[in-house]
Amino acid sequence: MADIQYSWPDRDSSKVIGGRQIRLDGMAKSTGAAKYAYDINLKNMLVARALGSPHAHCTIKSIDSAQAEKVPGVVHVHVLDHAKPGREIRWQGELLVIVAAETEAAAMEGVSKLRVEYEPLEVFVDEFNLEAAKKAGRTSKDGGKVQLEKEPGDDEDEATFADKELERLFKQSAHVVEGFYGIDAITHCCLEPHGATVYWDNDQLIAYLSTQNVSGTDEGFANDLKIPADKIEVRCQYVGGGFGSKFAPDYWGTAAARIAKATGRPVKLMLSRDQEFKLGGNRPSAYLKVRLGADKDGVVTVWDSDHWSSPGADGPGVPQGVIPYVFAPKNYRRAVTKVTTNNGPARAWRAPNHPQGCAITQTAYDDMAARMGISSYDLFLKNLGTDDSPGVAGAKPSVYAAEMEIAARLIDWKAKWHPHGKGARRGDIVDGLGMSLHTWGGGGHESTCTVKIHPDGGVESFCGTQDIGSGTRTVCAMVLAETFGLGVDAIRINYGSSRFPVSGPSGGSTTVGGVSESHRRAGQEALAKICEMVAEKLGVPAAELIADDGRIKARGDAKKSVAWKEACAMLGMKPLEVTATFRPSRNKSPLSDTKVGGVQMAHVEVDTRTGLIRMRKFVAVQDMGLIINRRLAESQIYGAVIMGIAYSLFEQRISDPASGAFLNADMSKYNLCRLGDIGEIVVEMYEPESERSRGVIGLGEPPVIGPGAAISNAVCNALGFRVPVLPLTPQRVLEAIKNNAGRA
Repeated sequence: MADIQYSWPDRDSSKVIGGRQIRLDGMAKSTGAAKYAYDINLKNMLVARALGSPHAHCTIKSIDSAQAEKVPGVVHVHVLDHAKPGREIRWQGELLVIVAAETEAAAMEGVSKLRVEYEPLEVFVDEFNLEAAKKAGRTSKDGGKVQLEKEPGDDEDEATFADKELERLFKQSAHVVEGFYGIDAITHCCLEPHGATVYWDNDQLIAYLSTQNVSGTDEGFANDLKIPADKIEVRCQYVGGGFGSKFAPDYWGTAAARIAKATGRPVKLMLSRDQEFKLGGNRPSAYLKVRLGADKDGVVTVWDSDHWSSPGADGPGVPQGVIPYVFAPKNYRRAVTKVTTNNGPARAWRAPNHPQGCAITQTAYDDMAARMGISSYDLFLKNLGTDDSPGVAGAKPSVYAAEMEIAARLIDWKAKWHPHGKGARRGDIVDGLGMSLHTWGGGGHESTCTVKIHPDGGVESFCGTQDIGSGTRTVCAMVLAETFGLGVDAIRINYGSSRFPVSGPSGGSTTVGGVSESHRRAGQEALAKICEMVAEKLGVPAAELIADDGRIKARGDAKKSVAWKEACAMLGMKPLEVTATFRPSRNKSPLSDTKVGGVQMAHVEVDTRTGLIRMRKFVAVQDMGLIINRRLAESQIYGAVIMGIAYSLFEQRISDPASGAFLNADMSKYNLCRLGDIGEIVVEMYEPESERSRGVIGLGEPPVIGPGAAISNAVCNALGFRVPVLPLTPQRVLEAIKNNAGRA
């Protein structure tokens, strides 16, 4: 068999790829037939509930479980290792003791009977106030970088030279802006909380886990339980949201496995909603003070910033590498400080660090446009540079420029834009436009797929990936349907088990790229073997055969063909199995690529009497290479924009400064968007042939990056001054109006 030239069909010959296939699991989800980890109910199963620390910072003095063990129905009480006497607890909600019982009610009563003695310790949760954090000893330098066109002399101190050179550059700048910008921490809020339903089959652990990482979490269980990974099977057919928070089994998952082992019974342990807020992870906050200078045309030539960020009690903060975001001035200094607090630790949250970087820096560029009295569209355009000499990172300047033109047309920028604070008023209502740019990597992760073709013509694949709601199952079926010239309903996709060939976790917008690679490669290799058999029958070279409309046929001569099932019957008694692996570290692939760019624009109304912000229209223009399923791609962007509106206007974690308590850790107080809050959302794909020819690039995260900056800039355009910190709550809008009395 000749070497396979992996490729995608061109636009004109595609029959399936690029279409609007309805997701294959849509009916199961909409009818409730889909079974999530929370829905798995096994014979003789115990239900577990856990006690979380009521204190944000304390040590454990003693734990008494005697009364809990006497509760009717309680079967087992498990004290976690980190909760043993003398251990320090650093955030509220950290699980201490797990009670497993015959019923949920018995488990909850058992938890209420636990007696724990705590020694409270000093609490610090004020991540916004850098000076207070320094005074409390909660800060540490977390990096920084200086880049200047002019270099210091051999005898010059670099720091002193940087100070002098930056001052010189600011003095020669035609326009200078100083500003403060921020974005608060938000928490994960998955519809299905973290957790698992587990049981032991002799020495084999079976874990129904809510996870984004089917192929990798068996190792997580194995490392904690000290057993071989081949003794563990992780299963996950459906997951009710992850967004970066569900890559590991977590200590509560392995604790459930230990309880199941100790009791000899299946155990279900899912976090409560309160615990999900406190333990499921958060997106770090970020606050920035900056001075930037531009030449007479508005091109920013110098940037000098300090920002601080808090991941809570553990983890990295927002790094200096995303400051300023997308734009790359020739001279800059950026420093970052990490603030450690007694909040739960950070976890990856859709496009980690990029939403914060965008929100706290592209607002500064917008303020430069306001200072100059020009449109932010014009200033952003001037700062793109050219493809030969780019002034931005990520996508090419020509891509951003083309997307800006499309977005401006869709939102009617030229007709609706006005100078900052100079729009027509309708009573207390003012309106404004804002925009932002974003980028993301999105390359495919490593993925292995086995394709099996049966003698009766049946086709199925096996891949240890997962469908986190983005449509992975549908994408895999479409790739194979296109490859074999069949309908999507003729393909069976097997996924969601760690026993299947290894595929990467669903993170970094890498899943569609990875599984498209492995399925297309395995499919093309399998098709080549089928064509070799058919070639002898038809008297046509195998290289001249194609799969189309349920037949294997000669290219350009439809009379020479056989039906797909007839071709498969040539396999004899055994199915054909082909396994292919995509390893992105090995070489560049014609099937996938990295780096996308996008442009977003927002049109808002602000009620200056109440401080309420109303979304009128939001436009998202996105490039993503080859589109496998247009319906799913658009859905990803709609969802991302809605999440962006939520963190721009509503979402924030609120902690009590005295006790460190997470005050709004429930759905009645943690505000999210409702249907009437999102306005009109317009999605447009940027897909010239040059983009399509790049292959598949992930899409899930890029569109969530820009809403914060776009909406903040639109509000600033409406009012004429900045509401500096997201979310832009009515209280903050009214405070900004008060502080800028006479300007709104």
